[in-house]
Amino acid sequence: MGITKAEFVISNTDVKKCPDGNFPEYAFIGRSNVGKSSLINMLTGRKQLAKTSQKPGKTQLINHFIINDEWYLVDLPGYGYAQKGKEGRENIRRIIEDYILERQELTNLFVLIDSRHEPQKIDLEFMEWLGENSIPFAIIFTKTDKISKGRLQENIQFYAEKMLEGWEELPPVFTSSSEKKEGGDEILRYIEDVNISLKTKD
Repeated sequence: MGITKAEFVISNTDVKKCPDGNFPEYAFIGRSNVGKSSLINMLTGRKQLAKTSQKPGKTQLINHFIINDEWYLVDLPGYGYAQKGKEGRENIRRIIEDYILERQELTNLFVLIDSRHEPQKIDLEFMEWLGENSIPFAIIFTKTDKISKGRLQENIQFYAEKMLEGWEELPPVFTSSSEKKEGGDEILRYIEDVNISLKTKD
C-alpha cells in the first residue's frame, strides 16, 4: 500500500472529541523516546507529519491523521515518562486508557518497543493489560539499525519467551529502522490486509 495522502485532522485529550465516522484506526504507542514520531513520518513519507523531539514525552495528545481518505493513523502519548510527575503521569494514563478502551473505531494498536533493550517490565505489563481487555495489537521493534542482527533476534526471543509464560500465542511482530527506512512496507501491508478483511465483512 502506498500512502499518497496524509493529513493532520485533530489533536485532543478527550476520546469523545475524536473524529466522527467509521474509518478504521491504527494507533501507535510506546514508551517515551521509542522512536514513534520518526516511525510515523517514515510510514507516511512526510518528514514533519508527527513532531519529533530528542526530549521524551513530547506527545501528550491523541493526534489523528487521515490516510488516503480511507483510515486514520493515531499518534498516542508515550507511557512511562517519569519526569512528568505523578499528576502528569496519571493524566496521560487516563488519556491513553480512555482512548484504548472506549474508541470503537480502534482496529489495531501498534506497541513500539526499543529493540536495543531486553524485556522491560513496563512494556510487558502494558501488553498484558491489552490482552486482559481483548485489545488487538501488534509489536514493532524500533531502532534496529542501532543493534546487531544477532542481538536483535535474541531480544525478540526474550520477549517471546516472557510473553508465552502467560499467553497462548503471540501477536504479530514487526521490526523497523526509521533511520534506514526499513520495515515500513511490511507494516503498511499488514494494515492493508486488515482493511481488506474489514471490507469483506461488511
